Amino acid sequence: MKAILSRIAGGPETLTIEEIDEPVAGPGQIVVSVAAVGANFPDSLIISDRYQHKPQRPFSPGGEISGVVSAVGAGVEDFQVGDRVLAMIIWGGLAEKVAVDAWRCSGIPDAMPFDEAAAFILTYGTSYHALVDRARLQPGETLLVLGASGGVGLAAVEIGKALGARVIAAASTDEKVALAIERGAADGVVYGSDPDDPTEQRALAAKFKTVCGEGGFDVIYDPVGGGYSEPALRSIAWLGRYLVVGFPAGIAKIPLNLPLLKGCDILGVFWGSAMERDPVRHCTAVEELFALYAEGKVRPTISKHYPFEESAQAIIDLASRKATGKLVITIP
Repeated sequence: MKAILSRIAGGPETLTIEEIDEPVAGPGQIVVSVAAVGANFPDSLIISDRYQHKPQRPFSPGGEISGVVSAVGAGVEDFQVGDRVLAMIIWGGLAEKVAVDAWRCSGIPDAMPFDEAAAFILTYGTSYHALVDRARLQPGETLLVLGASGGVGLAAVEIGKALGARVIAAASTDEKVALAIERGAADGVVYGSDPDDPTEQRALAAKFKTVCGEGGFDVIYDPVGGGYSEPALRSIAWLGRYLVVGFPAGIAKIPLNLPLLKGCDILGVFWGSAMERDPVRHCTAVEELFALYAEGKVRPTISKHYPFEESAQAIIDLASRKATGKLVITIP
């Protein structure tokens, strides 16, 4: 079978398409014939050895898949051959078949196509864990979402709206803010051109404070980092909750006097580790997300599809931070 392999640390240009042996389902595993793979920012990190996990090479990137069960290992009772499934696997997905621990898989609702299934679990799982389990977002609260036009950002906008919050979207262009408003945000803020410039940071903080109102944001969802984080934190409410989700703009340097003055909590969001530590809660959360999908309250925004042979280009486009919504790679 064909697979996209990382043999040396580097950018997407180092990836190769090769023939490898088909996987075998071990105890507690299923083999999935992959139909679609969601491209995500961690894909660019893991192939360059900049991610929390460093798999042994050669390996395939691709942490989010959908497809059909083609084999079932010993001890697996929840799945059978022919079932449509999605899975969050961290790496290994850019291949025609992959062996997956069964607990990482969920059956796909009949109404959900494979491309949406491959664009669903990482972004919505991360945002749901952040807003529900970590921040405990309540109806009537105000939520600021940075990077609101990206995969996790749009998911946070939709989930925040579904939970009854007033959502404010922040992004780099008017078009990106408009997309977030279309998906449920009440208002938006466009960043300046240089987030690391102190003058622009002060101006951005003022924008945030103006749009959120006198009380400040109850919850701030930050999947961006860098120079955007401090201006956002300056607009948080007393006893607010600041969610640290990711750092494509760099790891932020936060003056620790700000949490003191605001009486706020800074909460780390590591959904991948959370699902491993509490798989029962993970399964429950997935069912809750499927219910929101069935109600039409959440749905992945897929901006582009790529054929399997252009997997590296999908990762390049995602890492450039120019993409909106999700990018999906399809496998015949």
